[in-house]
Amino acid sequence: MLRSLLFFVFLAFTSSVLGQNATVRGFVYDKLSGEPIIFTNVYLKGTQHGTSTDVNGYYSISKIPPGSYTLTVNSLGYEQIDEDISLRKAQILSKKLFISPQAKVLSTFDVSADKAEARNQVKMSVQKITPKEIEKMPSIGGEPDIAQYMQVLPGVVFTGDQGGQLYIRGGSPVQNKVLLDGMIVYNPFHSIGLFSVFDTDIIRNADIYTGGFGAEYGGRISSIMDVTTIDGNINEFHGNASLSTFGAKLNIEGPLKKPTKVGGSSISYIASAKHSYLDESSKLFYNYIDSNGLPFGFTDVYGKLTFSGENGSKANIFGLNFSDRVNYGPVSNLNWNNAGVGGNFLLIPSGSPVLVEGNIAYSKYGIRLAEDNLQDRSSIIEGFNGGLGFTYFLGDDEVKYGIEIIGFSTNYSVVNQANQLIEQQESTTELAGYVRYKKKLGKLILDPSFRFHYYASLSTPSFEPRIGMKYNVNDDLRLKAAAGVYSQNLIAANSDRDVVNLFSGFLSGPSNLQDDFVKENGSVKEITHSLQKANHFIIGAEIDVTSKINVNVEAYYKMFTQVTNLNRNKIFDEDEPDQPDILKNDFIIETGEAYGCDIVVNYELSDINLYGVYSIGRVIRWDGFQEYAPVFDRRHNVNFVGSYKFGPSRQWEFDARWNMGSGFPFTQTLGFYEQYNFSDGADTDVINGNGDIGIVYDDLNGGRLPYYHRLDVTLKRKFVFSVNSTLEANIGITNAYNRQNIFYFDRVNFERVDQLPFMPSAGVSISF
Repeated sequence: MLRSLLFFVFLAFTSSVLGQNATVRGFVYDKLSGEPIIFTNVYLKGTQHGTSTDVNGYYSISKIPPGSYTLTVNSLGYEQIDEDISLRKAQILSKKLFISPQAKVLSTFDVSADKAEARNQVKMSVQKITPKEIEKMPSIGGEPDIAQYMQVLPGVVFTGDQGGQLYIRGGSPVQNKVLLDGMIVYNPFHSIGLFSVFDTDIIRNADIYTGGFGAEYGGRISSIMDVTTIDGNINEFHGNASLSTFGAKLNIEGPLKKPTKVGGSSISYIASAKHSYLDESSKLFYNYIDSNGLPFGFTDVYGKLTFSGENGSKANIFGLNFSDRVNYGPVSNLNWNNAGVGGNFLLIPSGSPVLVEGNIAYSKYGIRLAEDNLQDRSSIIEGFNGGLGFTYFLGDDEVKYGIEIIGFSTNYSVVNQANQLIEQQESTTELAGYVRYKKKLGKLILDPSFRFHYYASLSTPSFEPRIGMKYNVNDDLRLKAAAGVYSQNLIAANSDRDVVNLFSGFLSGPSNLQDDFVKENGSVKEITHSLQKANHFIIGAEIDVTSKINVNVEAYYKMFTQVTNLNRNKIFDEDEPDQPDILKNDFIIETGEAYGCDIVVNYELSDINLYGVYSIGRVIRWDGFQEYAPVFDRRHNVNFVGSYKFGPSRQWEFDARWNMGSGFPFTQTLGFYEQYNFSDGADTDVINGNGDIGIVYDDLNGGRLPYYHRLDVTLKRKFVFSVNSTLEANIGITNAYNRQNIFYFDRVNFERVDQLPFMPSAGVSISF
């Protein structure tokens, strides 16, 4: 059925474009490096025909009457180019365009490009991030990082500097899908919480979808993070290196085969490595925090080869190895590693207005936590993912469809505090197909899509209709909405109730769940499948107050109709028939809701950029017995980011970020008692023996921690030695006014543990 549907769509839209009108398509590149120029204007001068390039630098302008035109490209920081073209009836003309950087920056072109994209794309709950935006953030530890930038995005909640995770509009980390050049990355953030596995200097673009995403993405019920890396320089060898109090890194790129002519075929490479020695340097620079040093360290390596053809088609082969380590001395040690290889391609068939993309990748992620007096916890997930997609550009309209396949195996083992073993060894395969059609009807843009996702190990299909829409009221006001159905099989090897959790393992969704579920109104629902499911509903508005100030407002509601969670209440083996499911099952079913509103204000000039976000929201869960707020339910979250460039040549830059958030939920302590585990059975000496400390808890997450707030600042100075050689020095302060933000509270020892205090840093980087 799915194959027939895709074949029908292919025939229908192929025939629709083979009419009398012509098409011009191609790529826009940086003339010096050969890197694609993304999100820039390409249009036919003096007409209404135009578009913007995508993440590959690709553009396609169709439904053009035959005739002579001037093809124009405008891009911020580049010279405008005009090229005369002549189009025949039903012709498909391919043009690769190369533009040169210029010294004079014309910001009006940038505004125009943003405006054009806003009028022609729904852009619901998505943030497009480039290194330019990331570098406006205070560079903690001397290095700007996408992990730091994501913490200021609307709807994103960050739980802590040490082991902190990102929770997006009510979704837990396992409900966020992360892709790097098409490969699934299972753990994108390091344990210190300030750094990701991605090096900012090799990122081309990152699309962050906080909800309402289209059918080309699946297998997660909350959000998508899609990261694309740059290609290596096709003309010259270049690189950059940096050194800071936190770590060091090195990037190199260059040609293996230079093009013999402008626009010719080429082979290039890029390699990146970064290493944190904070566990050692902190003994010198931050010994006032802990004389033993901060226990965090990591090493990340990435490399890619790019094979480019004359018509713009290309193929990439890449590999990665990310590792993380946390050493708390004799108490606990945690290590994880994510390694993989993959490839992707982009094809431009001659004589057809289609863009063909595909990818295949294999990766393995393993994590182990060794704790004093407890059995080691371990989790391994390894497998592959691949896909094939087709895109047609029909004037302002767009059709996209494709298939996806995912296969993975999990191996998980842990003993909980009740000495009960929870383990799983499982293999699964997922198959999916999708179709999406963006249609512009005057001021209205409709973007419906449909995904069919089949979970083979569970023998369960999921039918997922989705839709996005936008109405351009006028040039300065745009209304938008989105809705959709989402599903996933993967679950976390930890509970959403855990306050502090460095162990981030993965499991395949179990088939041996409870038979029924008691809803809040007392009715009983039969559990018919093992998938996690959620429905998204979002409405919003984009307002251009002036040419320099824009406001984006979005209200959202996520209904988690079924969520699988690790059962922290398990105290009996599953084969004991007289015990209730809540006390013997490895996993429990929950439902939940997340709703709120995000307001974003952006003010941008050539030298000053101000960015403010206010988010108000609520997250609740129901486990069949009680309603509770998960530990990431932050009601109020405020972020202010400012960037100011100054000096004769704007060689100085000052960046600041202030974050304030209301307190997280926590479970209060009612009292203590002497607890015996009766390990000797009836012979246990309860009179003369000493028991353990037992804790009497209040209602689950019924209390609230104090408010969190923190100021980070950075000052940078750039020295230009030549066109290709610059040096940048920076100094920064994390938690500038030394706010004591609580991380967690040790109940037994009655000890408060705070997050990172006042931390100065310094660094230097050089490009060559």
